[in-house]
Amino acid sequence: MSAPRLLLCAPASGGGKTTVTCALLQALMDRKINPVAFKCGPDYIDPMFHSKVIGAKSRNLDLFFLGEDRTRSLLEQNSAGAGLALIEGVMGYYDGIAMSHEASAYHLAKATSTPAVLVVDARGSALTMSAVVSGMKQFREDSQIKGVILNRVSPMLYPRLKECIEAEAGVTVYGFLPSLPDCALESRHLGLVTADEVAGLKEKLHKLAAQAEKTVDLDGLLALAASAPHLNAGPPELPEPVEGEPVIAVARDKAFCFYYADGLELLERLGAKLVEFSPLEDERLPEGTCGLYLGGGYPELLAEQLSQNTAMLSAIRDAMAGGLPTVAECGGFLYLHEMLEDTDGRDWPMVGVIPGRAWNTGKLGRFGYVTLTARVDGLLCQAGDQLPAHEFHYWDSQHPGDSFRAQKPLSDRGWDCGIHTPALYAGFPHFHFWAQPHMARNFVAAARRYQQEASL
Repeated sequence: MSAPRLLLCAPASGGGKTTVTCALLQALMDRKINPVAFKCGPDYIDPMFHSKVIGAKSRNLDLFFLGEDRTRSLLEQNSAGAGLALIEGVMGYYDGIAMSHEASAYHLAKATSTPAVLVVDARGSALTMSAVVSGMKQFREDSQIKGVILNRVSPMLYPRLKECIEAEAGVTVYGFLPSLPDCALESRHLGLVTADEVAGLKEKLHKLAAQAEKTVDLDGLLALAASAPHLNAGPPELPEPVEGEPVIAVARDKAFCFYYADGLELLERLGAKLVEFSPLEDERLPEGTCGLYLGGGYPELLAEQLSQNTAMLSAIRDAMAGGLPTVAECGGFLYLHEMLEDTDGRDWPMVGVIPGRAWNTGKLGRFGYVTLTARVDGLLCQAGDQLPAHEFHYWDSQHPGDSFRAQKPLSDRGWDCGIHTPALYAGFPHFHFWAQPHMARNFVAAARRYQQEASL
C-alpha cells in the first residue's frame, strides 16, 4: 500500500525546490516519520542529497523512461511502509518535452494523483504573487495544485502575503522559509555539486529543518499528503531471473556516481550480484567479476587520478579484451577512451578500448531525452529494438559510435551514437533498466555466460 504523498513544484528552475525539499525531508526525519523521497525526471544529483546526507530512501520517477504504469508501480513499491512520500519536481511545473507537458512534474502529479505544493520565490513581490499562484493553479483544470510554500520571504511580510494569496488565489499557504544565504547549495556544470562535496551540508540541512519547524505548517502538509488516494498499481511483469548469481562490478566513487537505484535493484532481482569498486582507489576488479557497469559522473574532474591508477586501467583493459560484458554510460564512456581532457585542458591516458580522444566543448551538446533505435544486435538488445534514454554532457568524443540512431521526441532532430557489440554498450546516452527490463536481463545473462566460460 502506498504512503501518503506530496509533490513539490515551482514556476521555474531556481525557485528553491531542492532547498525546500531537503528542509522538509530533514524535518520529517527528525520527527521519526520515515519519509521516502523521489525526484521527477532523470536527474541523478538531487537524490544524493535526499539519501546520502538526510538518510531518506530516494528514487527517480521519470515518465519518459517508465511510462505511467511502471511509474505508479515503482512509486507504490518504494513508498510502501513509509510515513510520507515526498516528490521533488523538475524545472517549471508544466515544463515537459519540447513545449508540451509530457513527462513534466504536472504530468507526474496527474498520473499518480498526488497533491502538488507550489514553491514560489517571493522576493520583490506583493499582490503579483497572488497572480502567479492563481495562474499556475488555473492553467490546467486538473492542475493538482493544493498548496503553496513561500521561499525567501521576510517574516514581516509573510502574514499579509499569505492572507492575500489565500483570498485572491484560493490556495492554502502552508508557510515560508526566509532567505538563508549560509544554507545555499552550490552548483556546477551538471547541476548541483554532489552531496559529498558541500562543506557543512549536514549543518545546513539541520538549520533548514529547524527553520521549517518554526515557519512551515508540517502538520497541515501531512494532512494534505494523507488525502492522496491509494495507487493500487500492482507489480510490473518481469523476465525470469538468471541462475548462478554472476558478479557485476559497479564503479562507485567520486568519479562515477550516476546510477538509478531502481535500475541497480532490477539487475539484482534478475539474478546479478552487484559488487561496488573504485576506479580511483582500487587496483583490480572485484573477485569473480563477470560483468562491468561504468556509470556516469565526473571523470573529467578526476582525470589525473584516474590516469595514475594504471593497475586499474590495465585490469579493465585486459578484462574487456577477454570479452567481459560491459555497460559504460557517459562518464564511463569517457573513461574507456584512449585520452581524456580534464577541466584544465590537459590530456590524460585512460583505459584505451575506445580509440581517440574525448574533450571539453565548453557547452552543452546533445541534450535531453532521446529514443535510441538499435542498428545492430549486441549486448543489450537486437537491431530494431528501441530504448528511451537521456543525454547531458559538455564533453564530446572523436568516436561517439553509430550503433544506434537517437531521435529527439517531438522533434526532427536526431544523430548517430553508441557502440554496441555482443560484449559492450558504450555511449553518451544514459538509460534506466526499468524502461526495458529485458535489456537488463540480457546484461545479466551475458554475465552468466561469461561466468560459465570462465569456469570451464
